[in-house]
Amino acid sequence: MIPAPFEYRRARSVDEAIRLLAENDDARLLAGGHSLLPMMKLRLAAPSLLIDIGGLDELRFVRRDGDAVVVGALTRHAEVAAAAELTGPFGALAEAAAAIGDVQVRNCGTIGGSLAHADPAADYAAAVLALDAEITARGPDGERTIAAADFFAGLLTTSLRPGELLTEIRFPAAAGVSVYEKFAQPASGFAIAGVAARLELDGAKKCAGVAVAATGISDRPLRLTAVEAALAGKKADAEAIAAAAARADDGIDDVREDLYAQQDYRRHLLRAMTRRALTRAAS
Repeated sequence: MIPAPFEYRRARSVDEAIRLLAENDDARLLAGGHSLLPMMKLRLAAPSLLIDIGGLDELRFVRRDGDAVVVGALTRHAEVAAAAELTGPFGALAEAAAAIGDVQVRNCGTIGGSLAHADPAADYAAAVLALDAEITARGPDGERTIAAADFFAGLLTTSLRPGELLTEIRFPAAAGVSVYEKFAQPASGFAIAGVAARLELDGAKKCAGVAVAATGISDRPLRLTAVEAALAGKKADAEAIAAAAARADDGIDDVREDLYAQQDYRRHLLRAMTRRALTRAAS
């Protein structure tokens, strides 16, 4: 398929990209292009102007900020997967990055582009939600911070305002360990069901902190609050994990159904991936 005609501009700074967005209501940002370009080829998106921000190296980094970690929006998936800073409580983010697509996608696609696209089966979404990430956006009215819990608004929809550019993602200080598990669609690699889990255990191996989030299940990533409540304060043994994972789909009424999984099967996969993630995190 051939996309509709469009103009192309290469932004030399974040400020220039924001200015071009403000001057063109129908403009779209181009980072790695692995989400936007296929939509353009299918004529599901037809922007009149593409603003290429792929060369803005100021937005490509992974760095420690005290006990927190900050990731630039244009950091490529392969760079996130290999970052030495993303271990322990931040491990789920690196594992999610390593699970994305194939080698070509991981070497070109960016974390900011993936989050802004908000595909309901994207891997990063579960990790940023489980790790309570804070997403920074800049626009004509300045800079603001959006909690991950407030960022995803629905199918391919976020709380980014018109003219805003996602600049970085901050992962606040945390304890314990986090992991990511998914059952992937074999052709695309997208998650039919994916789960990020963070566990903090005390000296008695009881759960002092639990955070679990899923992707691929609904029109947006979800915190699995029933699982968190079931494990809080409990010893993280096989019996408790199994009981908590059995509640993974509690309260989720809008489970996705598509060519790859009917609702009952997707619920089963969610429970299975939750049990697998919690078991590995606890070990």
